[in-house]
Amino acid sequence: MRKRRVQRKNSAMLDSDDDNCNVISSSSVRSDQMSLSGTEEAVFYKDSLLDEAVDALFEKRGSTREKALEVINAAFSFNLQNQFLDNKFATVLHQCLNCIKKGSSKEIALASRTVGLLALTVGPGDNAHKILKESIDPLSQAFKSSSESSKIILLLNCLVVITFVGGNDPEEIENSMQIMQQLVHSKSSSNVSTVKPTAAVITAAVSAWSFLLTTMDGWRLGPKLWKGLVTYLSSLLDKDDRSVQIAAGEALALIFGMGSLEKLAGEAKGSCDGSVSEGNKSKEGFSHIHGLKEKILNQARDLFVEGGGKSSSKKDLNNQRSLFKDVLEFLEYGYSPETSMKIGEDTLHTSTWSKLIQVTLPLLILQFMSVACHGF
Repeated sequence: MRKRRVQRKNSAMLDSDDDNCNVISSSSVRSDQMSLSGTEEAVFYKDSLLDEAVDALFEKRGSTREKALEVINAAFSFNLQNQFLDNKFATVLHQCLNCIKKGSSKEIALASRTVGLLALTVGPGDNAHKILKESIDPLSQAFKSSSESSKIILLLNCLVVITFVGGNDPEEIENSMQIMQQLVHSKSSSNVSTVKPTAAVITAAVSAWSFLLTTMDGWRLGPKLWKGLVTYLSSLLDKDDRSVQIAAGEALALIFGMGSLEKLAGEAKGSCDGSVSEGNKSKEGFSHIHGLKEKILNQARDLFVEGGGKSSSKKDLNNQRSLFKDVLEFLEYGYSPETSMKIGEDTLHTSTWSKLIQVTLPLLILQFMSVACHGF
C-alpha cells in the first residue's frame, strides 16, 4: 500500500501540463545546486527526486513515465549518478526497456537515451555487459516497428553506445553491426522495418557500423558477404545526398584501410590453381573485386572534382570534396589522412582511417548528452 501512495504522489508531481521537454532545465538545476551545494539537504533533494522519478516509471499513464524519464535524463546529464545506481541500476534498466517495448515515440526516445547514459555512467564491466545483453531484443523490436527517422536514429545511437561500452567479444559486436546493416540493406523484411530508410537513417546506420568496425581485431564475414557490403556501399556513392555519400566514403576507406578487399582478391587469385571449374570461378571473383575497386576509384574521383548530392548545408560540399580527395589519395597512392586535434592540453594525432573514425565517439557522447526529445 505504501508504494502505491508514493506512486500517486509521484504522478501528481510529474503529471503537469508543462509539455516542455526540459522538466528540470539546466538553469534550474544549476540554481538548485548553487543554493544547496555542500549540504545534506542537496543530497537528499537530488536522491529523493530521482527515487520519485523511478517510482513514477511504474505508472500506467504514458505522459507520467515520459516526465519521469525527463527528470532522470536531466539528472544524468548534469551529474554522475554512481551512488544512485548502486541501488537502482536494475530497476531503471528494466523500466526503460519496458518503455522502449510499449511506449510512445517520445517515451522510446527518452528511454533509449537513458539506457545509453546508464552504459556511459557504469562504464565497461558486468553492468554494461548486462545492459547490452538485455537491450538487444527490445531495440531490435523497436527497429521493426519504427517509421520515424528521428526515433530510429536515437535507437541507433543507443545501440552503438551500449555495444561499444558493454561488448565483451567479437560476436556481440558483430551482432549489433548486423542489426544496423539489416536496417538499411536487407532483402529480408522479417527482421527489419518494412519502411524504406531515409537518407538520415542510412547515414546514421553506416556511420555507426563503421565506428564498431574500428573496434574489431578481425572480421569473419565470408567473401560473398564482404563483396555484397562493398557493392552496397558503392551504390550509396551514387545517392543524391551528400551525408550518405560521405558516410559511405568513410566506410569504404576504412574497409580498404583494413585490407579486407585486397585479402579477398588475394584469396581469389590464390585459388585459381584448382580444378578448371573452380579456377574459372576464382578468376571471375578476382576480376569482379578489381572491377569494383576501379569503380569506387572513379566514383571518388568524380565526387572530389565535381561533388554531387543534395544537402541543407553549403559547407557539406567542401567536406565532401575534402573527404573524397583523401579517399582518392589513399586508393591511388596509399596515403592515409593525417589529422591533429586539441583535447584539453593534449594534441591527438591520427594517421589511419580507423583512428580518424574513432575520434567521432566524443561527438556521439555529446549527442547523447543533448536533449533527446527534440522533434517529438
